[in-house]
Amino acid sequence: MSDLDKAAQDATDAAANSEQVALILAVLQAQQITQAQQTPVVPPPAPRASGSAAQWIGIGIGGSALLLTIAVSAVAVAISAVALTICALVLRSVWQDIHRKD
Repeated sequence: MSDLDKAAQDATDAAANSEQVALILAVLQAQQITQAQQTPVVPPPAPRASGSAAQWIGIGIGGSALLLTIAVSAVAVAISAVALTICALVLRSVWQDIHRKD
C-alpha cells in the first residue's frame, strides 16, 4: 500500500469520524433542548413577612397583661397563706387557754 493510498484511507476514516461526531453532537443538543422544555422553572419561594410593628406591640401588651395577672394572683395566694397561718395560731392559742382553765 502506497503512501497515497494510506493517506486516502486516513482521509476517509477522518471524514466518517467527523460525521459521527457531528451526529453525536446533534443528538446531545436535541436531548438538552427536550430536557429544558420538560423541566418547568420553579420560582423561589417568596420571603415571609415577619409581621408588622402593631402585631408585635399587641403581643407585648398581651404578654405584659398575662404576667401582671400571674403576679397579682401570686400576691393573693401569699396573703391568703399569711391570713390562714395567723388564724391557725390564734385558734391554737384559744384552744390552749380553754384546756388550761379546766
